[in-house]
Amino acid sequence: MQAPAMTRRQLLATMAAAGIGTSLPAFAAAPSKDAGATAKRGRESIGVALVGLGYYATHLLAPGLQQTRHCHLAGIVTGSPEKIPEWQRKHGIPDANVYSYDDFDRIADNPDIQAVYIATPNDLHKPLTLRAAAAGKHVWCEKPMAMNAAEAQDMVDACRKAGVQLTIGYRLQHEPNTRRLMAMAREKPYGRILEVRAEAGFHAYDDVDPANKPWRLLPQHGGGAMYDMGVYSLNAARYVTGQEPVAVSARQEIHRPHLFEGVDETMFFTLEFPDGLVAECATSFGRNMNTLRADCERGWYELSPFQTYDGLKGRTSDGQTFADAVPHQQAKQMDDDALAILQGTAPLVPGEEGVRDMRVVDAVYASARDGGRRVVL
Repeated sequence: MQAPAMTRRQLLATMAAAGIGTSLPAFAAAPSKDAGATAKRGRESIGVALVGLGYYATHLLAPGLQQTRHCHLAGIVTGSPEKIPEWQRKHGIPDANVYSYDDFDRIADNPDIQAVYIATPNDLHKPLTLRAAAAGKHVWCEKPMAMNAAEAQDMVDACRKAGVQLTIGYRLQHEPNTRRLMAMAREKPYGRILEVRAEAGFHAYDDVDPANKPWRLLPQHGGGAMYDMGVYSLNAARYVTGQEPVAVSARQEIHRPHLFEGVDETMFFTLEFPDGLVAECATSFGRNMNTLRADCERGWYELSPFQTYDGLKGRTSDGQTFADAVPHQQAKQMDDDALAILQGTAPLVPGEEGVRDMRVVDAVYASARDGGRRVVL
């Protein structure tokens, strides 16, 4: 999942407006070489190649791999050769572990790399996953998993056939505050959940040149708010209820048509669940929103913000608060996924989880195109 073409200053301003915080974790900007990688290689550790060297890989995944115990940065795959020298200098990556998209398939012959983390534009997720699986490498893929549910299922099938694990980068499902809400869905401390609100979005892109849009505003690459931030709202509605939706209706709003051509700026969607529970969800590239709330028979609980890189805060109707932090969410996610490989156990967030979301995403777009028609899943 590469980020839009923003400077660090622009990104921090956007994050602050969205309530995400005014600074990234200190380690996200640290320029030091990955000194721990060599030590980790000396013990049982998964060698990871980052595929796509945009903002997310550069400022979150690579620093996260410096924090991990069970995996390390072993290689890179990029279509931007000018980035290679700096990555090699900073992370000590040998020439043999550097690949372009053209020669990516050679990774099959590299024993240093056991897993690839795909953090590219969305339209590349499926083809790169299929190539990695064919090369015998485990796949960690950023969200959204694919362009549609059919692609997502193809990815699951290919990895299953190749005997490799496929996990989706839902970092929040590894995060302690989120897992607390997932447990509450099972335990129901405030009685049956009656309604859920899940909203994730931010205001950005005002300074974009319409003739030179970042990929997140281009339909051919899987642009639009629903693919990006909307998956947070959707996945949260599913894990905070512990149920799968049975129907969806949706509508979109576009207030900057010169930027949002063929992609959604803001999407509102309603999920209906089997027991009558309803989740009102929203996502946007034009509005700041960051709340996950469950209203129950005898009270309520929420996380706000609920999908930031740090600073998640929870509270309940009876005055409880919680804000259990991990040093680095992506490091926790990657360590969990590496342990699943090392121990031969099922990953916490397998590819099938991404398929379930993509089926709903398909229905959201179908409903929005058809005037908000109720789509049965």
